[in-house]
Amino acid sequence: MCITCGCSDNSEVTVTNPQTGTHEHILADGTVISHSHHAHDHAHAHAHDHEHPHHPAEIHAQIHGNILQVEQNLLAKNNLLAAQNRGWLKGRKTVALNLVSSPGSGKTTLLTRTIADLKTAIPISVIEGDQATANDAQKISETGCQVIQINTGTGCHLEASMVERGLIELDPPMNSLVMIENVGNLVCPALFDLGENAKVVILSVTEGEDKPIKYPYMFHASQVMILTKIDLLPYVNFNLDRCLDYAYQVNPNLKVFQVSATTGEGLDAWYSWLKSLV
Repeated sequence: MCITCGCSDNSEVTVTNPQTGTHEHILADGTVISHSHHAHDHAHAHAHDHEHPHHPAEIHAQIHGNILQVEQNLLAKNNLLAAQNRGWLKGRKTVALNLVSSPGSGKTTLLTRTIADLKTAIPISVIEGDQATANDAQKISETGCQVIQINTGTGCHLEASMVERGLIELDPPMNSLVMIENVGNLVCPALFDLGENAKVVILSVTEGEDKPIKYPYMFHASQVMILTKIDLLPYVNFNLDRCLDYAYQVNPNLKVFQVSATTGEGLDAWYSWLKSLV
């Protein structure tokens, strides 16, 4: 899955619908198996009989050449599926946002507050990504929102193929909004297009103000930054002006919202932007 960090090799992805109880396993080779608690043997033996280079420079060139080719092939396949997802969503006049952040930024809290406040204004459904558990999907489900849980196993990000399965199961209505809550990670999700209309990077004031320059690829790839937990600014060592300066250095076109899901501060501007999309 991810050549960049080597995560999720031979990982098994699961797609769960908390509303219907349906459960699918997506194996590393793309095979989809309906929910079953029977054990599966995923071990495969592969015999190799070929010549190997012996000179260190030749070995280095072959290894890195192969890695680069695999990574290019992987991203090309993902981009093709992402384009298909984008076309599928466009056909339904549905907008998808890819929410990305570090763990603990407040993505789920902001998402549940947004759904609760906008449930009569915008039809919202959610694809929830985590390595394990359906805890966040359960929180979202309690708002009355349709949600699909995708567990990536050892994978550190969602991919277009996973979102494709999620969209089929979710079946969002026409003229609606799909929120894709990605796995908590500011590195690999920057590389993987899911077919979304925009990436929304979420940063809380309990994190360092230098996150935009420590993880520049994510902030450059995003169209929106949401600064969360601003009600805690008086109590934490966080330089707001410096954070914004760093963010605009990386991406001068970044749209920024400063919000608190607890007090509601700044949410009206965020909600107005969401309404303008649908």
